[in-house]
Amino acid sequence: MAWHLALVIEPAASDDSRTDFSATFRAVDPSSPVLPLGELSAQRGDGVFESLGVVGSHPQEVDAHLRRLARSAELCDLPAPHAEQWRQAIERVARGCGPGESVIKLILSRGIEHGAGPTAWVTAAPAADFTAARQEGIRIATLDRGYDSGAPLRAPWLLQSAKTLSYAVNMAAIREAKRRGADDALFVTSDGVVLEAPTASLIARIDGVFVTPTPAGGILPGTTQASIFSWLRSEGGSTASREVTAADLGRADAAWLVSSVRLAAPIREIDGVRLPVDLDLTPRLNDYLLSPRD
Repeated sequence: MAWHLALVIEPAASDDSRTDFSATFRAVDPSSPVLPLGELSAQRGDGVFESLGVVGSHPQEVDAHLRRLARSAELCDLPAPHAEQWRQAIERVARGCGPGESVIKLILSRGIEHGAGPTAWVTAAPAADFTAARQEGIRIATLDRGYDSGAPLRAPWLLQSAKTLSYAVNMAAIREAKRRGADDALFVTSDGVVLEAPTASLIARIDGVFVTPTPAGGILPGTTQASIFSWLRSEGGSTASREVTAADLGRADAAWLVSSVRLAAPIREIDGVRLPVDLDLTPRLNDYLLSPRD
């Protein structure tokens, strides 16, 4: 991967009164060893992260991602990240991104077992080319998430609404979807409630309303989904966050998987059944998502 830049951060306490955090950043070669062998992010996936889209040198939806990083840290009993410190780190790596689309990743780890505290770093790299997914659409396979819709409330330690580094299940789901001839997966509970994709949120248009599964079902609140809903409402559209069942999804006349880097990928097939692609709205969604947004 042709990395742009990587910074190791010395995490500041959330109440640190400094206004300039440049002394807490250390630029490193992202292709060289940086983390010690005892780092718990590598050993156990014990940490949280965020991925931000960058257009030109403009990082998108910074505040929304920092709020979600803080929420994930809280759910995982990690120290609260200092928002201004992370904002300055994002600005520094974004300046090195240049033209085109890039992705910035924020990582906050528990650090070394019995160590002095958390470790953190920020990376910037070119984004993959998602032109085909945005224009031609994707095929998805629905996969059983392995629990019923009440599990997140009964067992909050499952951390279903935190964006953790433990992504082995998510990646396994994508591989299984590809074995089934699809491009991506969509998780569904054992009692038929639609959740989210391994790396994206779902938006479906059902009976003229743009709906997304409610975060109360134990899914990660989507920053891109929230931004799209705000834009749709400004365009006169009707939106709702609610429980979506597999039967509801079958009534959709259009649907998208949306995320910070791939943006809006229209779904053209679900479990082998064709779904119409809105050829008018989809490019407008992606034009909006590619415009500078704070």
